[in-house]
Amino acid sequence: MEGMELICFQIIAASGGAKSAFIAAIDAAKKGDFEEAARQMEAGEEFMNQGHEPHAQLIQKEAAGESNPISLLLIHAEDQMMGAEQFKVLAEETIGVYKVLADLQK
Repeated sequence: MEGMELICFQIIAASGGAKSAFIAAIDAAKKGDFEEAARQMEAGEEFMNQGHEPHAQLIQKEAAGESNPISLLLIHAEDQMMGAEQFKVLAEETIGVYKVLADLQK
């Protein structure tokens, strides 16, 4: 596998790793382990960066006049990346709620 397929699968894999880390962060916060939640959020962010790098390369190529083929695989990769970005926001908000609840129980 090479070229566009490889780039798409890099984006998909990184997005999946990010979503998994964000879910783990919410689970940790639910248990009151906010340090682990922060570690998982950082891990999720690292995965997101891994997905953004090949995506940015595609954008730079297109901006330079080199056409990228549009495929269902590329659309799926971008959809997964956007979903992971949205899940990050949801995780941040959910962790915030768990922190408030933890403070109220003190």
